[in-house]
Amino acid sequence: MEGGNSPNLQLQQLPLATAAVSVQPHTDSFSYKENLIGALLAIFGHLVISIALNLQKYSHIRLAGSKDPRAYFKTKTWWCGLFLLVLGELGVFSSYAFAPLSLIVPLSAVSVIASAIIGIIFIKEKWKPKDFLRRYVLSFVGCGLAIVGTYLLITFGPNSHEKMTGENITRHLVSWPFLLYVLVEIVMFCLLLYFYKEKNANYIVVILLLVALLGSMTVVTVKAVAGMIVVSIQGNLQLDYPIFYIMLVCMIATAIFQATFLAQASQLYDSSQIASIGYILSTTVAITAGATFYLDFTGEDVLHICMFALGCLIAFLGVFLITRNRKKSVPFEPYISMDAMPGMQNMHDKGIAVQPDLKASFSYGALENNDNMPEIYTPATLPIVQEQHGSKGVSAPPYRVLEHSKKDILPGFSAGLSRSTD
Repeated sequence: MEGGNSPNLQLQQLPLATAAVSVQPHTDSFSYKENLIGALLAIFGHLVISIALNLQKYSHIRLAGSKDPRAYFKTKTWWCGLFLLVLGELGVFSSYAFAPLSLIVPLSAVSVIASAIIGIIFIKEKWKPKDFLRRYVLSFVGCGLAIVGTYLLITFGPNSHEKMTGENITRHLVSWPFLLYVLVEIVMFCLLLYFYKEKNANYIVVILLLVALLGSMTVVTVKAVAGMIVVSIQGNLQLDYPIFYIMLVCMIATAIFQATFLAQASQLYDSSQIASIGYILSTTVAITAGATFYLDFTGEDVLHICMFALGCLIAFLGVFLITRNRKKSVPFEPYISMDAMPGMQNMHDKGIAVQPDLKASFSYGALENNDNMPEIYTPATLPIVQEQHGSKGVSAPPYRVLEHSKKDILPGFSAGLSRSTD
């Protein structure tokens, strides 16, 4: 009797034990709550950052023709944008302390979605309904895909949570997977930097890969610093560990160099290309760094990993479609080409401006009808050209521009043209 009952007892307890082990990583309500808090903080931060940048851009556009280059310091709009920018950065910074790194990084697509929506709402051009849909159909599709990808990222994101104490961060820092990853990243960074500096490989992929490699170290250190600050606020002081200050210095240094390479990329390429390619490369490298350093995907099943990867791909496609639809900035071109005139100064020579100042009329070389400026038709200075007429050695008097009234300016101009043709 006893020997027959013991196998039944074991068979009844085995499914319960296996179920508890397999479901435990995904049934912890507190871990899901932390994931939700981190995701909401990241979404809020990126939304506020997008609004802040658009406010500051609006302030700069309004003061484009001002004599004072720092006139935007006196506007409330610019200061409001700066306040919102700091608030948004604090939201994103604090989100790393609650959710895994691989979940927070892809949520930067929210800023691209917000910028696209703000651009459509505040557009100044007037379009017919058919033209509007045709013009912005890629933006609508891209926003929809980015939202679907963000939902999949939050739903199937990694659910690993670990206290960011000094001992845990030090243990991860000296682990062999991360040391191998750092070695590979250093070799790649040096090779890319060599081709960029010595071989003049100014390709957008090369520059943004440099930014992505630096950014992966930035987000790793940001999560460590933010997590240790939150643990210290909760009562377990972590600021006396040397690893905290090492991570803080690395965070500031990598962020500065990352901003430097981004500034160089913005001088060579369009901002829409930088936004799409930079988002894809930075997100991919940062997720790899998070999975290597913090072991974000440890204990995750294949379904969650595949759905998370699908959400990343959908978000990548959405950002690409949004940025692909943006208009490329066209630089101002003069009506009269200075390069075509021999002996004239090139408009790009030594950074000396040849074009008229922004305070004047943008219609270079055109007549301007302004009754408040009676002296605008002053005599112009033209080069003196000697021409032979009749006998040799007799030179014709130099041509000069006579003063005319506004009513006679066009007839006088046509008379001068007829005389030059004769």
